[in-house]
Amino acid sequence: MLHFLPPVVRGILASALLGINIACWALLLFPLTLVKLLLPSARLRQAPGRALVWVAEGWISCNKFWMDLVQRTRWHVSGGERLRRDASYLITSNHQSWVDIFVLQYQLNRRIPLMRFFLKKELIFVPVMGLAWWALDFPFMKRYSKAYLARHPEKRGKDLETTRRACARFSAIPVAITNFVEGTRFTAAGHAAQQSPYRHLLKPRAGGIAFVIDAMGEQLKTLVNVTIHYPDGRPSFWDLLCGRMQQVVVRLEEIQIPRQFLGRNYEQDAQYRAEFQHWVNQLWEHKDALLEQLQRQFPAGRRA
Repeated sequence: MLHFLPPVVRGILASALLGINIACWALLLFPLTLVKLLLPSARLRQAPGRALVWVAEGWISCNKFWMDLVQRTRWHVSGGERLRRDASYLITSNHQSWVDIFVLQYQLNRRIPLMRFFLKKELIFVPVMGLAWWALDFPFMKRYSKAYLARHPEKRGKDLETTRRACARFSAIPVAITNFVEGTRFTAAGHAAQQSPYRHLLKPRAGGIAFVIDAMGEQLKTLVNVTIHYPDGRPSFWDLLCGRMQQVVVRLEEIQIPRQFLGRNYEQDAQYRAEFQHWVNQLWEHKDALLEQLQRQFPAGRRA
């Protein structure tokens, strides 16, 4: 609708709409958060919890509105026809830009349960959003490096304990746990530093999703493997605001999590760890080949 405006003007307008969107929904979110905080039992907290999810999904829908307002993105999407809001999923995706989160939310909002991301513990202090993520039960994690664990072996296994406590909140509700397996955004420098065996991906870190499967067990049976391709180059968040995201390719693949991976301990079982890493590596090999195919199928500047 506003595609005729210069990109900078669209960027300013979209930034304003994003800020207004956050402020308006926060006026609903914070009172509900206080009610949830004051209620004495998990059963009583379910009602405000559902209301908070409604607020989050409304916030995402309004983001979709301003995204459509400032740009004419051509979406090339396939897969995911059997996704349901009453089922639980583990969502994985390649990671190229902060825009990936908006792409996932644009395509999956209200098709599956509210997507919840594992966040670094420090992000709880982000103004407004940190409290929102806490209220919506986004799991906050404190991950320990191998070097730190070598110095403090008593901390070994704490990651899994934290994951289990976080996932225990979801035992009675459908949930979509989302994890970027590469651990960080793809860059040419990072790719070279890793000496990644994949052309378009960083090496996958299997531990994060293995911990989630360990913690949630039978509740998680389906992996939604998402592949995102930007034919015109990886957009920055400012590109998104300015309406420069010309086209996006999204492939959704539903994969049954092998039953032999359920009920096992990734950290303590070396054989399971090797089997799980091999499974994830195979998924990444398939994703890398798919991205190579999508680059040929959707060249830059392609028109719908």
